[in-house]
Amino acid sequence: MATPRRALFALAAALPRAARAQDFPSRPVTIIAAGAAGGPTDTITRILADSMGRHLSHPVVVEAVGPANVATQRLAQSKPDGYTLMVTNVGMAASATLFRHLPYDIPGSFAPLGLVSDAAMTLVARPDFPARDLKAYVEALGREKDKLNLATAGLSSAANLCGLLLQKAAGGQATVVVFRGTGPAIGEMMAGRIDIMCDQATNTVPFIRDNRVKAYGVTSPQRLPGLPDLPTTAEAGFPGIAMSAWHGLFAPAGTPEPVQEAIAAALRRALREERLRTRFADLLTEPAPEERATPAFHRRFLMEEVERWRPIIHAAGAYAD
Repeated sequence: MATPRRALFALAAALPRAARAQDFPSRPVTIIAAGAAGGPTDTITRILADSMGRHLSHPVVVEAVGPANVATQRLAQSKPDGYTLMVTNVGMAASATLFRHLPYDIPGSFAPLGLVSDAAMTLVARPDFPARDLKAYVEALGREKDKLNLATAGLSSAANLCGLLLQKAAGGQATVVVFRGTGPAIGEMMAGRIDIMCDQATNTVPFIRDNRVKAYGVTSPQRLPGLPDLPTTAEAGFPGIAMSAWHGLFAPAGTPEPVQEAIAAALRRALREERLRTRFADLLTEPAPEERATPAFHRRFLMEEVERWRPIIHAAGAYAD
């Protein structure tokens, strides 16, 4: 049993931390957007920050930091007080396998606070790609793998992960061309110099609607309202090419649980806002349901995603270090 003096000392040591958690926040919060300025992660983070600031009663500042592993390292080294957070996507789960010598641990260096959004991926090709449908598209990759190139925005990008699923289904390995962002890749595809790619609907829909790229399928469970004629990969006979470019909110490990809960509560309130939901809908992005925007769900989900991508990445044998 602790002596009264030791008990008083323990209580005194705990009081400042409890007070900090109770008073949180007392100044602006920064959210690191893990990706290029103007990219989908940056855009989603800025919409979220605008709403969360109202519910935290202090401004939420966004700073785009790329590449994503640099942003993630910065968060891991940040003070665990809730004032530095990060929004990143499915690439964080893949990075646990893609990078074999990380200076941080996934998930051990981080406190998942809740999922933010889900976005479907679209399978697209240059305007004159000859395949009639998704079946012919996949068959072409399997048959002509040495002649086709596939664009990505980096090995840990959602585009590359979707490309791995596509190549696994096709049984073929195209020549992978890495761009600094999918915007330049789409430009090269419209010019006919890139054959195929898999990218977020947020990025591709304007070009699909204008027939500047050819679309073959969407990786979501249901068809997209904005592209009702585009079949899902499962409908087309390829359920293995299914994924979401999800985004999640993270804090450094060691952030006090009351602070985590305060941030997660603000996240859930933000995701209920009609203004945010409308802006997400314009991006063909779904806000996370309330039950998924919690620390407990996010922790379980992150580990499931790490385990999902591990064998796929090992089979491809393409690592980032």
